[in-house]
Amino acid sequence: MATTDNAISDNSIRDNPLGSFLKDRRARLDPKTFGFSASRRRTPGLRREEVAQRANVSATWYTWLEQGRGGAPSADVLDRLARALALNPVEREHLYMLAQQRPPAVRYRAAPEVTPRLQRLLDMLEVSPAQLRTPTWDVVAWNRAAAAVLTDFGALPQEERNVLRLIFSKARPRLPNWESDARRVVAALRADAARAGAAEEIRALVADMSARSPDFARMWQENDVGSHGEGTKILNHPIAGRLTLEYSSFAVDGQPDLTLIVYNPATAEDVERVRALLKVTASTQTP
Repeated sequence: MATTDNAISDNSIRDNPLGSFLKDRRARLDPKTFGFSASRRRTPGLRREEVAQRANVSATWYTWLEQGRGGAPSADVLDRLARALALNPVEREHLYMLAQQRPPAVRYRAAPEVTPRLQRLLDMLEVSPAQLRTPTWDVVAWNRAAAAVLTDFGALPQEERNVLRLIFSKARPRLPNWESDARRVVAALRADAARAGAAEEIRALVADMSARSPDFARMWQENDVGSHGEGTKILNHPIAGRLTLEYSSFAVDGQPDLTLIVYNPATAEDVERVRALLKVTASTQTP
């Protein structure tokens, strides 16, 4: 009878992706790491009751969950299971997708880390200005072309390295299509901040920008929502002259609070203007 019960349980787990995932991650954990004895174990990893203890749930309910009989767990329980099983962020998201068919609620993380690999990627784009920004549109990394064509971010105080602040101040005279460019960025900021769960983080920025710029206050109050996506930016550069840049935005896998924006010169003439500008500014840019 016990053999039949085990077979039923095993079949239930195989038919239940959530239970299979939980069992697999449980088997990968070293009991000694979590203060449990490693002796007298017939299978590797933690026992079900040990995971239940760590997650502060009933051992019976957790067993049912692995067997596909536990019902849909709440977000609070899923978070406790993720901690109990020491899941990384990608595994935690997968747990939510299996259990609730949706990703977990977003948790905004300020100042994401820019890895050396990401910086090298930016630097490889010789004539294409490129930058990494947060959902609040703070620029946290850039390449030489971005410093030469857009703004020398390294020469700015950290709090001023924000696309919104720049568009409504020093960058405004360089943008012949300023009104449409500014509207697009304001609408994208609203969407990006909401998607990233950063509503509180932009509250101070919006208040400060509204006080400084009646134009920003007007656009923000219109409640437009949009995506930056891709498009064309025309720039009147004081040295290079008129530049047409095609831009595209990319999500950074594994770092959802970072967006890569690449501006490509639209024509061969624009490429040559950027190359010439880079030669002129090579000795003057701030590292």
